[in-house]
Amino acid sequence: MIRYKKLGYVVLNVTDLDKSVDFYENIVGMQFVERVNETVFLRSSRDHHNLILEQAPEAGLVRVAYELEKIEQFQGVFDYLTEQGLNPVELSVKETQDLAQGRTLRFKDPILGVTYEFYVGMMQMGLPFVPKKARITRFLHVVYETNQFEEMLDFFTNTLNFKVSDTAGREDAWAWLRAFPSPYHHDFAITKGPENKLNHIAYQAERVDDVGIQVNRLNDANVPILFGPGKHHPSGSIFLYFADPDGFTVEYSQGMEEFPEEGAREPRRLEPSQDTIDEWGGSPKPGFGKHGKLVTEDLEKVNQ
Repeated sequence: MIRYKKLGYVVLNVTDLDKSVDFYENIVGMQFVERVNETVFLRSSRDHHNLILEQAPEAGLVRVAYELEKIEQFQGVFDYLTEQGLNPVELSVKETQDLAQGRTLRFKDPILGVTYEFYVGMMQMGLPFVPKKARITRFLHVVYETNQFEEMLDFFTNTLNFKVSDTAGREDAWAWLRAFPSPYHHDFAITKGPENKLNHIAYQAERVDDVGIQVNRLNDANVPILFGPGKHHPSGSIFLYFADPDGFTVEYSQGMEEFPEEGAREPRRLEPSQDTIDEWGGSPKPGFGKHGKLVTEDLEKVNQ
């Protein structure tokens, strides 16, 4: 059984690296760690990084990385993924050192072809993460829109050991999943749609006040607010969505439901309505979740 410590980070291709670094540092509130050529590492915790930005001709989500619960799990997880026909590849010592991580594997999901990374032992920084005026405390979740919803739900629950927190629809149109035994209502979610793309990434705000502070900071910086503030019924969280320089949707989320490892409530089937998405009655703007190409890395790059 795969057991996770947390959602660790994502890798995003961006079209203007300097502009995106400034945005994630000074608007989202992350901390710059280091730049290596056309790659920048930023953090929102004591981890060496919780976001990697890479200069590229076209923006997109390159990779999603989860930290395994214990170092001793790594070989067992590698063997299990091999048995499942996913052909995981363990990264070289040099590349794990470049990433400031311990043993690391990568594989591509068999449905969308997105690269996932499981790792152990990321370097911890000497000083704690210091939030900015609007305080974030962690990287919280990733959400896809997909036209292969049932296949993705089956893969994440039956192969990767994610647990369902809630679904929506007579025939599921939304599914909110947690990387067991992560307590958060969702570390990953999928919504049914006509194409396969990133819907948004989310950071946890420390207080409701930080959501309100961020509204004013976004307005002052002329950053488009795409949805909110509002309140999600499934997770109970207060939310605020806004656009990054490439149009990716970024969320501040505060107050998400947490689950115990044992005795967790049963998943609910919720109405797929606007009231479920926002108890306060708001509606997303047209740019919400619009930009978010899923980059399919070639096998040669995954195998490096």
